[in-house]
Amino acid sequence: MKACKVAVIGGGLAGLYAARALHASGIDTLLVEARGRLGGRILTADRSGMPAEDGFDLGPSWYWPEMQPAMASLVGELGLRSFGQNSEGAVVFERMSREKPQRYLPAALDQQSMRLAGGTVAAIRALARELPTERILLDTKVTAMDLAADGVRLTVHARDGSAESLHAELVVAALPPRLLEATVTFTPPQDPATAARWRDTPTWMAPHAKFFAIYDKPFWRVNGLSGTAQSMVGPLVEIHDATTASGKAALFGFLGVGADQRAALGEEVLKQACLVQLARLFGPDALAPGATLLKDWAADSLTSTAADRSGGGHPIPGSPRWVSGPWEARLLLAGSETSETEPGYLAGAVIAAKRAVAEIRSKMDRE
Repeated sequence: MKACKVAVIGGGLAGLYAARALHASGIDTLLVEARGRLGGRILTADRSGMPAEDGFDLGPSWYWPEMQPAMASLVGELGLRSFGQNSEGAVVFERMSREKPQRYLPAALDQQSMRLAGGTVAAIRALARELPTERILLDTKVTAMDLAADGVRLTVHARDGSAESLHAELVVAALPPRLLEATVTFTPPQDPATAARWRDTPTWMAPHAKFFAIYDKPFWRVNGLSGTAQSMVGPLVEIHDATTASGKAALFGFLGVGADQRAALGEEVLKQACLVQLARLFGPDALAPGATLLKDWAADSLTSTAADRSGGGHPIPGSPRWVSGPWEARLLLAGSETSETEPGYLAGAVIAAKRAVAEIRSKMDRE
């Protein structure tokens, strides 16, 4: 049986931040990730949809330095290069199908949304470099946690289905509370009110899908357009310029079609409808992309549960006490949704991870 002082479950931004900070403090830490890659909902892909060091963010892509100092601080600490979301040019608004889309010049933005050069995965890669590879278990899914007098016994399954046990004195669950409640069996069970809170907390991105159209050049900029559009017609309801810092041109949008309807229509029908819409908004050049990508997070079982398919709500900040009863001494939650500020966002992941690390350090100091 493998053993460690702290097991961090989930290799997204929160889990990696926590594991790196604990390791730097000399605390024996093991990071356990169900996917075959690190990042969780952070997924930067190339034009074929494969994970890449410089590509398009199929998950979160923005942060706002003035409103989210925790994320701005991390970007500076890791020495990452950032750039502003393109906002130069007109915004297109599509109100109804029988009207021609309208263009207007927006007022100056109060808060500049920023992106990372190379994609948001740049933060994941930088954090992972500071954690020994032997302290990271990929393709390893936690299915059960059993409370013991000296810690927690975790049942983990590898990709081939084989099961083994892992013992940890403390566990940091750095994944969405709803996903934790749906996929891990606890012995003894969590307090009913605690389990209900986990279950009722929406997972950000889980109901959503993002579509990308990748081009040889950002032709919309030449035509005086920013690449930003809003539509009440669809299928895309919000569209932005997704051109990378290295100059790979793309437009992306959030689909306003529900998860069940997306599944019924199928990927190719959706992609074609999106291209037709982009042509209405930005001109005929939009009909000839070099590649398209569609990431449906609702179809990703390592992000979304059945409860996420119908809801698009944002997690709401609440009490910092996410664990109660006998589990309170051994289990901490650190997914972005558990942050007291900016829950669901990249900044929320950093804040939640910092809180968990501080609690563990304090606990160990007392011991």
